Amino acid sequence: MAIKIGNLQLKIMRVLWQHGEATARQITDEINKQESTAHSTIQTLLRKLEVKKAVAYEERERTFVFRPLVSESEVTQSATKDLISRVFHGSLSGLVAHVLENEDISAEEMAKLRQLIAEKSKESK
Repeated sequence: MAIKIGNLQLKIMRVLWQHGEATARQITDEINKQESTAHSTIQTLLRKLEVKKAVAYEERERTFVFRPLVSESEVTQSATKDLISRVFHGSLSGLVAHVLENEDISAEEMAKLRQLIAEKSKESK
């Protein structure tokens, strides 16, 4: 399922993935620990996420309790595919080359990348 969500919607989803479920007020309070966001904005974005079928809610004692309908890996995969398609014209090697040429990569991260490449190379043989 391809789903496009903005930065603040992603923060909302992260709260839901972390807690499993939450009210709009709980989500607002959690996000406001990092940045100030109006409760009405969170409510609006939750409605938009519901339209995208990313969240659902049930009413408990006159309060809506939201839960995620998509996993973090589904959203990550969709966003990654979108980035590769839009920015790198579908070229995965273009993305990797850009990161290697333009980002500071620690020795630990380079070792992990080498390991992942080696594992993928074994799988494709």
